[in-house]
Amino acid sequence: MVNMNHDLKSKTLDELEQIVTDAGQKKYIAEYIFTFIHTKGAADISQITPLSKLFRKQLTDTGFHISSLKIARKLTDDEGTTKYLFELSGGNAVEAVLLLDEDRRTLCISTQVGCAMNCTFCATAHIPFKHNLSAGEIADEVYIAEKDAGEITSVVYMGMGEPLNNYDEVIKSVRILNDPKGRNLGIRHITISTCGIAPGIKKLADETIHPRLAISLNAPTNVLRSKLMPINRKYPLETLLNAVQGYIVKTRCEVTFEYMMIAGINDSSLHAKMTAKLLKRLKCKVNLIEFNPNPFSNFKPSGAEAMKRFQKIMEQAGIKTMIRLKRGRDIKAGCGQLGADWKM
Repeated sequence: MVNMNHDLKSKTLDELEQIVTDAGQKKYIAEYIFTFIHTKGAADISQITPLSKLFRKQLTDTGFHISSLKIARKLTDDEGTTKYLFELSGGNAVEAVLLLDEDRRTLCISTQVGCAMNCTFCATAHIPFKHNLSAGEIADEVYIAEKDAGEITSVVYMGMGEPLNNYDEVIKSVRILNDPKGRNLGIRHITISTCGIAPGIKKLADETIHPRLAISLNAPTNVLRSKLMPINRKYPLETLLNAVQGYIVKTRCEVTFEYMMIAGINDSSLHAKMTAKLLKRLKCKVNLIEFNPNPFSNFKPSGAEAMKRFQKIMEQAGIKTMIRLKRGRDIKAGCGQLGADWKM
């Protein structure tokens, strides 16, 4: 079994500096390792040619390695949306989705194999949680997709799993992707989405870097939200929104709320008015996402009329509200559909 703690791709530049100095090497050697992995795509220690052959052997003999994902399956629809099934070293798999919008390429990446959150509208909830992805595996979703499709302009942590339940590896992957000596992806081009892990939001507020934050809201009351999202029983709306307000105050950043529109469940005018009242004092915007059908749910999409009515009420209350177009449904790549075509 490969020891993921010895994966050089999962190490920040600071961590690599510690590794090389502990091995008796000069500190600057770490930069060669970091840049060769994160800008030149080195997949094996032998490919990091600025290192001496002796030190490369020393690293290998000590158990260090460079992990690499494999594309097990790739599906592309008529609009150019692409869904990747990435095979991990242990035999498990995750999915990622590439969305094209003119000259922008957004990659929606996963952070866990399976998910333990059990949201009732999400197909991934039916894949049992197995383990967290390492920082190197998370970053490699970006690298492999770029190698296949070209430069990724933004990354959203909205795929399989709850990012803030894999906090340390997720933040480390953000630092790796953002590092100017590596991929150098702008921090405002990185978004972390959460179903509402309040302690993780508070912890994120204290970081020295602040990617964009998105909250999966989906209901304006605790009763309804708890039915749709069991995590609300642990972190009810009062607790969640208190953490979000603290995040906004500390970071001065705007927060995005994602609202999945489900016909007859959470899409009435009353729901819109209650949501507007709930969010009106927060520095935020709202994305309305039409429910994407999957085999594990009997819910139905709201439809354009209901979404426009909801949007109008929100905007009349002074809250920026966008309707997000349906993308990737035909290949089960829409929000809430990842894993929908897996044989369990």
